[in-house]
Amino acid sequence: MNGKVAIVTGASRGIGAATAKILAERGAKVVVNYARNAGAAEAVLASIREKGGEAIAIQADARNREQMNHLVEEAVKAFGTVDILVHNAGMNFVKKSFEDMTWDEFIQKTNDELQAAFVSTKAVLPYMKEQKYGRLVYVSSGLSNHPGPDFISHGTSKGALNSFVRYIAQELGRQGITANIVSPGLVETDATASIPEQFKQQQAASLPLGRIGQPEDIAKAIAFYASDDSAYLTGSYLPVSGGGEMR
Repeated sequence: MNGKVAIVTGASRGIGAATAKILAERGAKVVVNYARNAGAAEAVLASIREKGGEAIAIQADARNREQMNHLVEEAVKAFGTVDILVHNAGMNFVKKSFEDMTWDEFIQKTNDELQAAFVSTKAVLPYMKEQKYGRLVYVSSGLSNHPGPDFISHGTSKGALNSFVRYIAQELGRQGITANIVSPGLVETDATASIPEQFKQQQAASLPLGRIGQPEDIAKAIAFYASDDSAYLTGSYLPVSGGGEMR
């Protein structure tokens, strides 16, 4: 990955932060995108630079066309081009049953999820097309295929994201651009910190590999898709769940 330029959205914590660090360790120049937490993004930068990596941090809402275009322009100014997009930015959602949910609560997550993927991809596409090379990696969820109680808005939105990625893969493949999906199971992050420990232990016990995922587990799978080791893969869906989802 030496010299490749990677944009990682939602990179100030969790899976995004782990991904930014691993890509930098493997030689990529990394744009650490964040929405609000500048301090956390700076901590990711410091970690990368301490190990000799190159990175910059840029604030942008992944759903906002002007902000994402600005982010990409700044990336190109700093590093010359864009080779890799890791679309990881998380979108808030209402956790309710279908019976208790309104249409607006339900559709907000799908709108936000697809708008962020659409806008981010549009922003990097001209540079990837010009050089006839690109790696697009999208972070989905096992809940897109395996429903969980009260996750209907989240799971449906990620299912829509999966479909979007396959269409992108079909359309852009002849231009040297691949698009693939990494689908985590339960992962130890800030977003799952409120889940009771007993439930996590039960989930770990049910998995063939016997443990809950760590952000680095997901980041390594993302790094594979971001590298040329995955050059003959596009439109694929990779569960990273300790065997919880087998395909």
